[in-house]
Amino acid sequence: FCPLPETSSPSLKTGAYILIAVGAVTMLMGFLGCLGAVNEIRCLLGLYFTCLLVILITQVAAGLIIYFQQEMLKEELSRIVDKLIQTYDPLNEEEKNLQDAWDYVQRQIACCGWEGAEDWKNNAILINKSLTEYPCSCYNGSEDYVADIGFCTGGLPSNSTVTFADWPVHQQGCMNGVQKWLKDNLGIILGVCTGVAVVELLGMILSIALCKNIHSEDYTKVPKS
Repeated sequence: FCPLPETSSPSLKTGAYILIAVGAVTMLMGFLGCLGAVNEIRCLLGLYFTCLLVILITQVAAGLIIYFQQEMLKEELSRIVDKLIQTYDPLNEEEKNLQDAWDYVQRQIACCGWEGAEDWKNNAILINKSLTEYPCSCYNGSEDYVADIGFCTGGLPSNSTVTFADWPVHQQGCMNGVQKWLKDNLGIILGVCTGVAVVELLGMILSIALCKNIHSEDYTKVPKS
C-alpha cells in the first residue's frame, strides 16, 4: 500500500494501520470459518465465533468513540486540512494522492477550504503569486477549460489588487458541506452499519449452531483388535 503522507496525524496513521490489520484478520477469519465448517472442526468454528464477537465489540466501541469525541475529531481534521491547504503544491509528487483526494472533495461537495475560501489565502504558492491564482477544484463556473487540480487564473479581474474575494470559487467551506452530506446520508450509513452487524450476528449464531451439531467421535465404540 502507499505510504501515509506526512500531513497525516499520528491518530489517523494508527487508525489506518488498525483498519489494515482488521482487514487481514477478517480474511483469515473467513478462511478458517469456511475450513472449520467444511471439515467440521469445532476449534476453528469456535475461533471464528470469537473473532466475529471481537470485531462486533470493536465496531460498537468505535462508533461510541466517534459519537462522544466529535469535537476532538473535528479539531483534528481541521488541523490536518489547514496544513494541507497551506502546503498544497501541484508539483509535489509525495503528497499528490492526498492533494488529489482533497481536490475531489472540493469538486464533489462544491466547497472551498475547510471553513471557507479564505483558508486558501494562506497557501505559500498563492501568497507568492499575490493571490492572482486560485485552486481550480474550487471553481464555481461551468467552463471546460478549468482544470480539476492545481491552480487556475481564468475569470479573475485584470487589476493588480486581487484578493481571495475576487476568486470565481465557491464560498462555502467543506466543513459545512461534509456535515450536510453526513446528515443527508445518515439513514444510508446507519442502514449499512446495521446490515453489517446483522450479518456478523448471523455468522456467530450459525457457527455456534454448527459447532453444537458436530458430534465428537466415540472411541469406546471402536472395535478392539
